[in-house]
This record gives sequence, structure tokens and C-alpha cells, in this order.
Amino acid sequence: MLGGTVFLGHHFVDAAIERGHRVTMFNRGRAATVAPPGVELLTGDRTGSLAELEGRRWDAVLDTSGYQPDVVRASAEALSSAVDLYTFVSSISAYADFVPGMDESAALAEPAGAEPDDYGALKTLCEREVHEALPGRALVIRPGLIVGPLDPTDRFTYWVRRMTRGGEVLAPGAPNRPVQLIDVRDLAEWLVRVVEEGTAGTFNAIGPVRPLTFEAMLECCATGDLDDIRTDSRSRSHPGARLRLTWVPDAFLLEQGVEPFSDLPLWLPADVASGFFGVDSSRAIGRGLRFRPLAETVRDTRAWDGGPKDPIRLPEQYDVGSPGLEPEREAALLRAYANR
Repeated sequence: MLGGTVFLGHHFVDAAIERGHRVTMFNRGRAATVAPPGVELLTGDRTGSLAELEGRRWDAVLDTSGYQPDVVRASAEALSSAVDLYTFVSSISAYADFVPGMDESAALAEPAGAEPDDYGALKTLCEREVHEALPGRALVIRPGLIVGPLDPTDRFTYWVRRMTRGGEVLAPGAPNRPVQLIDVRDLAEWLVRVVEEGTAGTFNAIGPVRPLTFEAMLECCATGDLDDIRTDSRSRSHPGARLRLTWVPDAFLLEQGVEPFSDLPLWLPADVASGFFGVDSSRAIGRGLRFRPLAETVRDTRAWDGGPKDPIRLPEQYDVGSPGLEPEREAALLRAYANR
């Protein structure tokens, strides 16, 4: 396991241990200095020396922390004769365009001259490095938005907190706007199984199976029940707070300088959302990917968010600032929209 301490890596290690595997973690020791019981910890920096990996052999490696092609090339080449399968977690951001229903055959972002912050193009280059180093022995996973306990980005967690707080909520776009996401534990558990099977190839990994709307997601964050849509009633998750969703159109939000996906997480204008949140994951579902109820993800995210958290130094790719609107700005936007 390259990494293993933050979010997906953490849950993958837990799932692998649960299924009886022997796990080795290789990381810098910045996010955690003690490995879980029974897990071997090798301390090193994949951007520098990989000496700790020399002379060793594993059945498979999982790479959740590869963002720069030269770094991925170094680890893939170093492990090419030491593992049977190299699993690389990429992203749907690697696709050039987003067309509703697109599958793994869709064109990838052209990486020529990729800028250091061009996340999608860099992921494309990383994928190619893995395939070149381990032809026929590469498993590439392209998730969409990963959510759930230990999420360092706070994107989905923002909505869980916001709906719990109650009051008038600025709901972006339109109620029927599609949303796709996957619980980190569902992804981790499935990854362990496909790695066990020695599966090579490329898979989109995003859910749920049934279409999910933004409104249904918000209401589930409020009530904990995906089938209980009540936009003007008392939220069971926050007794005493009246909850009302005010849907504010894309055009108004953009005019007010609201940044999609950062100021209002998961919100994208309609022309982008239909493709970005319309990815086909049927190939992974056919290989056993399953999704727990969203209400369970909401419940567990709320419980984790409300509990004590160990301070960790996050890798820079997780440093997305503090997503979501501050209460004062949300209130000002709602007033401006009411007075338009």
C-alpha cells in the first residue's frame, strides 16, 4: 500500500486486514507514525528514494497517492518485477469531456504540456506510466466523488453539517440535478476483492445504481431517510430547527461570484453536471461493485464529523481549503436573491 493513512488508503488497509491479508504500508509517516496491528510499516518518500522496497515481493500494490507522472513512473518501474498487479487509483477527471452515459472508452484529457495543477491531464499521464511499466498487469480505477468517514475534503460533509443545522438553506441549481458519489468503504471493499481476483483493466467507480437528485441527497442529509422528502418540516436530525430549501438558479449564483464545487460543494452548472454526474459504472457493477444506502453514509459521516479527530498533515492534493459558504455569506446571497 503506497500511502495507507488518509481516507481511501486507510479504509483499504482496514478492508484488506478484515479479509485476512498481510499488508505493508509505505509512506512518509506524516499522517500516521504507527501502523495498525499486524501491518508492516515502511517509512520512505516515493518522491525520493524507494530503497525500502528493494529486494521485496508482494502479490499486488495499491497506489492511491500518485499525482505526478515522474513519481508514478518511479514506483511502477521499481515494483514492476516485485508485484503481479499494480492498482492505480485515477479519477473521472482524466476524461477529456463529460457526456452523459460515458464509459471507460471515452477519450482522455490530452496531457501534452500539462500544467502542474492540471489534475485530469496529470492523472492521464500517470495511468500511461503504469500501463507502460506493467503491460497487462495494471488495474486502473476512475472514481468520481468519494465520500464518507475520514473524508479530508469536507465536500459532502459540508452538506451533512448544513442540513443538520437547519434553517433556510441555499440549494444550488435545480432540485432534479443529478449527483453521483461513492462511499469510501464501498470502494475500498470492492478494490480488495478485484485485487484478490488479479483483475486488470480500467473501471469507472461511482454510484449509486439508481439515479440520485440533488434534492434527494440534501433531504437524506437532513432526515437520514432517502425516501422522506420534506422541504418545509422539522428535520429529525436537528430537532427544533425548521428546514426550508431555497433553490437558487445557476445564473444568479454565477453572477454573484459563487464558485462551483468549492463555494457550494457538488454544485455544477447544468451543462456540466449532466455529464460529470452521468458516468457509466456498469462495468464495475458487473464485477461486484455494490453501494450501501446513502442514509448509512450520512449517518456515519455525521457521527465521525461530530467526534474527535486526530490532527494530520494532509498531502497537498487534499488541501482544497474550506469548501462551502460561511453562514454570513449564505444569508447575504439568500437576501439578494429574495430582493432581485
